[in-house]
Amino acid sequence: MKKAFLFMLISTASFSLMNAFIKYLEHIPGFQLVFFRSITSCVFATTYLLRNKIPILGNQIKLLSLRALFGLISMSLFFLSFKHLTIGTAVSLRYIAPIFAAIFAVFLLKEKLKPIQLLFFLMAFSGVIILKGFDGNVSNTGMALVITASVFTGLVYIMIRKIGKSDHPVVVVNYFMFLSTVIGGLVSIFIWIQPQGWDWVLLGSLGIFGYFGQVYMTKAFQMAATNKVAPIKYTEVIFTIAIGVFWFDDNYSIWSFLGLFLIVGGLVANTLVKK
Repeated sequence: MKKAFLFMLISTASFSLMNAFIKYLEHIPGFQLVFFRSITSCVFATTYLLRNKIPILGNQIKLLSLRALFGLISMSLFFLSFKHLTIGTAVSLRYIAPIFAAIFAVFLLKEKLKPIQLLFFLMAFSGVIILKGFDGNVSNTGMALVITASVFTGLVYIMIRKIGKSDHPVVVVNYFMFLSTVIGGLVSIFIWIQPQGWDWVLLGSLGIFGYFGQVYMTKAFQMAATNKVAPIKYTEVIFTIAIGVFWFDDNYSIWSFLGLFLIVGGLVANTLVKK
């Protein structure tokens, strides 16, 4: 459990740094960020599959393609939201994705929700309402972008559930990274902004931090029960808020912290009561 805890902290720190660099690079077009975020991870994943002689195309091509498409839409909208929201707010709002996943699962996977889960979902949504209603720094555009990103992330979870164990996890990731690299690269041709100085270093690090964040999160879930490890994932909110305050001079009101607390608290509670 201690090692799983450490691995999850490494994962959240990696994702937090990746998000911080994306925020810093907000002068770079969103699809250009998608391209640099994806290409390094795509190289890592493809190399792993070839080295271990795992079929790259997988078995369920349709589901794998849908998972990649939904993931691309979610990531693109999430990156765009950074141009309108503080980093901590954007990350926190994206964490409502499990709520949409649970709703989709009821209709698409015929799963059932415990009544107490509905209460925790309402708690999280009340946090969203407080953020939008009382925090003047939360723009309508940013809110719409990140919530739509969360909806598509919820669909990603459903596609992964439907794929199940029929395909290797790295095959699933590779589809996502490959599609994001191709689409991000093609769109970037028309909107390219030449990176300057340290921009190149930060852009090159996006895929590295994203890859290690994914790897260590996977290792943590392999070592301990989900309901014990998953809540640690929400420390990413704490990391990103701290980075926002000390690096980007973000300001948070009491209402902001109340909204963020309700969002994270509701989702952590849901994770603890869920099987």
